[in-house]
Amino acid sequence: MKAQKIALITGATSGIGRATAERFASEGIGLILCGRRQERLDELKKTLGEQVAVHTLNFDVRDKEAITEAVHSLPQPFAEIDILVNNAGNAHGLDPIEDGSLEDWDAMLDINVKGLLYVSRAVLPQMVERKEGHIINIGSTAGKEVYPKGNVYCASKHAVDAINQGMRIDLNQYGIRVGAVNPGLVETEFSEVRFKGDTTRANTVYTGYQPLNPEDVADIIHFVVTRPYHVNIADLVVMSTAQASSTIINKEK
Repeated sequence: MKAQKIALITGATSGIGRATAERFASEGIGLILCGRRQERLDELKKTLGEQVAVHTLNFDVRDKEAITEAVHSLPQPFAEIDILVNNAGNAHGLDPIEDGSLEDWDAMLDINVKGLLYVSRAVLPQMVERKEGHIINIGSTAGKEVYPKGNVYCASKHAVDAINQGMRIDLNQYGIRVGAVNPGLVETEFSEVRFKGDTTRANTVYTGYQPLNPEDVADIIHFVVTRPYHVNIADLVVMSTAQASSTIINKEK
């Protein structure tokens, strides 16, 4: 039996990914942290490396060759991945379909859907060989409903929902656990990215009520991966108390 479990987390440099890395480290889970911003990866390795073994991989989830090379180059004790958290993802723009940006559409589908597939494909062979592993796909309430001007982002998260179900079916024969955590509004850099750096507009998304914070979701992810192995939390939706749906939020008047 290994001294510690190893988790690979994509999108680990901010938001839910970073909070999950911090929570896992506090519980003694070794980390492979993946992201595009090397300086943030270095910072995390320095701070979390005081608690657990940490290895960083610098790649964009849209680059399938870089992903494959990085995962195949992992040294011991990181070569056997027990937990994969497919967290990398984002939204670009909030436009009606007739005005949508093709570049925004490509980014959302490439990162949210194809990126998740590329990373999973690189990691899965070792889990299949060992007949053991746990995959957590970070979806969204946008994968459960569609809201005005959410069109392609919602489509990408509906795809994550379908992939999560398909993974669970295909990997059942190998005893690999597969589940999704689908948050509602979480106060992260998400809206700032969606609105292309317009912090004023981004901040309005989270004012007038208490949204989820990344640590709330990290707590849930940790709960999911620490259940007895015969228990698989297949699909979980979480929203703040103030949020009833993507368009119904109880804000202060």
